[in-house]
Amino acid sequence: MSRIMLLIVLLGFAARLGSGAKARAADVPSTETPAAQDLVAAADRIRNPQQPFRLTDTLVEYRDGKPRDRVVLIVFAREEKDSRQYSNLVRYAEPPRDAGKMVLLHGSNMWFYDPASKASVRISPQQRLIGQASDGDVVTANLARDYTAKLVGAESLEDADRKDRRCWHLDLAAADPEAVYSRIEYWLERDTDRPVKGKYYSDSGRLLKIAYFHNYQEQLGTVRPTETIIIDAVDANLVTTMTTSDYRIQEIPDAWFQRDFLPRLKAD
Repeated sequence: MSRIMLLIVLLGFAARLGSGAKARAADVPSTETPAAQDLVAAADRIRNPQQPFRLTDTLVEYRDGKPRDRVVLIVFAREEKDSRQYSNLVRYAEPPRDAGKMVLLHGSNMWFYDPASKASVRISPQQRLIGQASDGDVVTANLARDYTAKLVGAESLEDADRKDRRCWHLDLAAADPEAVYSRIEYWLERDTDRPVKGKYYSDSGRLLKIAYFHNYQEQLGTVRPTETIIIDAVDANLVTTMTTSDYRIQEIPDAWFQRDFLPRLKAD
């Protein structure tokens, strides 16, 4: 797993979940059909606290069910009220050789900072997709802002625990050229608006990865997914789990989201 490119949304139980999930379309009366964009906005509120916050992401990559890499990241995020975009600062905590490296996302620009060289390098939109768990997966995003949603229908879907969930199936098309993925298929539980599954596509239409949102727990007053299981769409034996913990509301200084300030930043 690339140390520089290891950042953002994840999956497990590879071949079983990748091939075993079943979806059965169902007719839905129009009077019961919610607006697609409202559903995505509701799911965003579940995934993302509405105040500036920090959390810890622990990423473990598995090959054939055996762990082969582990990275711990501290993520600081804040929604910018004028643009509704999230600014993100991601700091490597483990392994020790990578401690202090950072990724900054502010507006449409993403930068990687290495304290050894004190240099920051811009990460292009294409590079944000590199890696099984990419930079685009780790940072907080406002999907309702970045994508235009269409409701495909109502379906019954198996979640990561192989339990049937009554879901809304949504098709999200990128509405912003800086959106990480060109298209996302998104399944939300009908009674709760909680994300259950996502399928993520490149500009060419190629399926890149499948994600299951798992282990919901109350964090900062809302029940949120604390584990994401990411399955490689080409090689189902390659799986990454992202476990999210230590949610905290935290005011974040404007300077933390400035590239020139990174060499002086001491994020605790």
